Formats: sequence, structure tokens, C-alpha cells
Amino acid sequence: MLQRLFLIFSLVLIAPGAGANAAEADIPAGEKAAIKSVIESQLAAFKADDGQTAFSFASPTIKQLFGTPERFMSMVRSGYPAVYRPRAVEFRKLHRDGTVLVQEIRFIGPDGKPVIALYSVVQAPGGQWLIDGVVTVPAPEQSI
Repeated sequence: MLQRLFLIFSLVLIAPGAGANAAEADIPAGEKAAIKSVIESQLAAFKADDGQTAFSFASPTIKQLFGTPERFMSMVRSGYPAVYRPRAVEFRKLHRDGTVLVQEIRFIGPDGKPVIALYSVVQAPGGQWLIDGVVTVPAPEQSI
């Protein structure tokens, strides 16, 4: 069941946008800061093994998909070790892909290997940014 949820989580997250990608310069500084803050807060919750707080930064779609903070944390621990326990984190470009903003982050995982994580974020009706998914891909072997 968890493997199925992980696969769904990975596939739903980053879909091609309807339009051309917007340059990072087109995204207001306040939005960039708010998005970075949400991601950093979730990473801090992972570090503290605080599933309730980590889950609070997930979009309604992700919350519905996983149902509980425990299932969510289990998926992150098993499927995203570099995100769950990074040795290093480097925020890179943020761009708009259709109606979704995508934050690129380079992680060095607990195994010392780099990965690129593409975080899709959406804005809730109240204005808060929420994480709508993460896809990781291997990164070039260079230090950050």
C-alpha cells in the first residue's frame, strides 16, 4: 500500500504546465520568501520527527492522498531520505509552471549523494503556500 501511495505521490506532483515557464524575476520577492519559509519549516519538522507539523504544510490534495501524518511520514522516510535527513540544502531557482510554482532544491542525502528535489507549491485560499508534491532526480556530483 505504501509503495502504491509513494508512486501516486511521485506521479501527481509535477505535471507539465499549461503555459510557458515564467522567469524567477517575475515572481514577487514576498512569494519567494513565503515559499522558502514553508519548505524550511517542513524540513525542520522532519528533522524533529514532528509528523503533525510536517503534514500541516501539505496541500489538501496530499493530505487526502495520505490521510494521516503517520502515513505521510512513513512515505517520506522510506521514499525521500535526502529530504528527510539532508546533510546539506541549497535553494535554487523558483519558477512558474502553469498555475503551479516549482522550487528547485539541491540536497545532499544522508548517503552523501546529491539529489535535486522539485517542490510544487500551491497557494491556499487564505494566501498560505502549501507543498503539493516533491519529485527527486539525481544531481550532478558537485559540492554545494
